[in-house]
Amino acid sequence: MNTYGRVTAEIVEELRAIVGPRYVVVDPQKLEAYAHDETPKSRYGHMPEVAALPSTTEEVSAIVKLASRERLPVTPRGAGSGLSGGAIPVLGGIVVSLERMNRILEVDRENLVVVLEPGVITNQVNEEVARHGLFFAGYPMSVETCFIGGNVAENAGGGRAVKYGVTARYVLGLEVVTPTGEVLSFGGKRVKDVTGYDVKQLFIGSEGTLGIVTKVILRLLPLPAHTCTLLVLFPDPATAIAVVPAIMSEGRMVPTSLEFMDRLSFDTACRYLNDPLDYGQAGAMLLIEADGAEREQVDREAERMGEICLAHGATEVYVADNYTTRERVWSIRRNIAEAFIVDAPLRGIEDFVVPIAAIPSLVEEVARISAARGILMPSYGHAGDGNLHVTLVKPAALSPQEWYEQEDAALDELYAVLRRLGGTISGEHGIGSKRRKWLRSFVGDGEYELMRRIKGLLDPAGIMNPGKMFD
Repeated sequence: MNTYGRVTAEIVEELRAIVGPRYVVVDPQKLEAYAHDETPKSRYGHMPEVAALPSTTEEVSAIVKLASRERLPVTPRGAGSGLSGGAIPVLGGIVVSLERMNRILEVDRENLVVVLEPGVITNQVNEEVARHGLFFAGYPMSVETCFIGGNVAENAGGGRAVKYGVTARYVLGLEVVTPTGEVLSFGGKRVKDVTGYDVKQLFIGSEGTLGIVTKVILRLLPLPAHTCTLLVLFPDPATAIAVVPAIMSEGRMVPTSLEFMDRLSFDTACRYLNDPLDYGQAGAMLLIEADGAEREQVDREAERMGEICLAHGATEVYVADNYTTRERVWSIRRNIAEAFIVDAPLRGIEDFVVPIAAIPSLVEEVARISAARGILMPSYGHAGDGNLHVTLVKPAALSPQEWYEQEDAALDELYAVLRRLGGTISGEHGIGSKRRKWLRSFVGDGEYELMRRIKGLLDPAGIMNPGKMFD
């Protein structure tokens, strides 16, 4: 078992010497902001002993070397918008917040890449590169708040992953500070590279347990000239979900986005945004998008997708073919998680992922368990790649402790369904501290022990984001 040191007054002074007195946080009231992410802080939150806000790779390295010398837990932190407890300092120690490392260093139009620091807000990347007719396709749904460093640490997905894939597809290079404080660089501006092991992929999705990303080189794509979005209404979730495989198999098209929302999720987001969008008696919706270089092709694909939906039980197809209407419907989808955080402070937002053909069975099983346990379980998410966010909402009659027990029991049952359907517990949110105790049962003993050995090799003192993924 690892034993850790404590942050002393002398260590605080050393941190101040590294980053400057202004950028070392010790006041408990200010530290509280670094004690939680978007998981319920009453269950998962934990206070750090100190937070340090470096502005350079050299400062990050110096902090980690100090932590390694004193055997102090180090928790890397981006925007704190995660949903797995990944940025929470569950063992105290030092939070290394990357919020000051927020510069876009270079937009290289000739090589179609952008070089940036980890604290850049994802939406700012696309705002900057759009001026050059380019875009970063691997962005997640929380584009207005999340940091690029967090996207890399979680290998974040998003609404366009059906067509464009997730973050890892676009990471060409990384600069990383290892748990011993060494600064290493991997990859570069090259699209192809099989020179030895692809070590950078080991850090993508490692949730900050293997090192701290301090620079990212992202591949960019030409910005699509035309986009068309459909909001399709269905009488119930089962009918909506059953259409998802058909759109790609029958239509022989890969939509840019294929998002699912049940009525409760949609309604909660509309109330949160104060948007009176009329969706009649619909029990579920699909948000489908097509994009491309030619308007005629995009319109044909969108029309064909709408026809398939109507043939499979849709009651209405609304076309959003301009920026204002597209942004209205996408804003509802993007804000569902935030709406539930406000509407139900004690809730669990899950990250189920199954093979695409198993999505209808998953929705059916969630509805069965929800009814049997008397727990609301609204669902939404990236149906086109099998990734659904099922939200377990605490009944008002239960105390917090009673709810935690009920939530874990419901998750045991839901996770058994996932295993039977060939699914797993996270498609994009990560394991963190929230799902740690279930990891081994999904990856198997051999893979679990291999991951632990990799962790032990790179982080022999066990200081880098401890308490995440592994006990």
